[in-house]
Amino acid sequence: MKFIQFFAASLFLLAAQIAFSAPLISPKEAALPAASGALATRGISRGPSVKLASPEADVPVNSPIDFKVHFEARGEGKIDPNSVKVIYMKSPFVDLTPRLKSAISASGIDFAKADIPPGTHMIRVTVKDVDGRETNSVFTLNVAK
Repeated sequence: MKFIQFFAASLFLLAAQIAFSAPLISPKEAALPAASGALATRGISRGPSVKLASPEADVPVNSPIDFKVHFEARGEGKIDPNSVKVIYMKSPFVDLTPRLKSAISASGIDFAKADIPPGTHMIRVTVKDVDGRETNSVFTLNVAK
């Protein structure tokens, strides 16, 4: 009887974990070739600040992860949440923005329990302030195998 209770509890926990995680990158997308060419970034910019808060860049993590990015406008500017674009740097590029739409706000992106296949993943986040000043940042996520 205890085995059945243990099995049922384990099954419930597994189902809960699956139910509360959402795919950010599919295995099929992860298998695409890496984007080619140099990732050009500009020097000093008055555009918003974009910082990866979670997970820590280049540190191996286990999926699912909490994907969090913070935005901060400069000066008196305000972030335009409708300008945010999130691109998975593969060939061809994969637009992740529709999957993250409900997690995007003027303060950043907060997408909990993101399923990401094992490997190294480069993600570009683009954001503008209401005055049109733009910032592009590229983050590398390292998901353990």
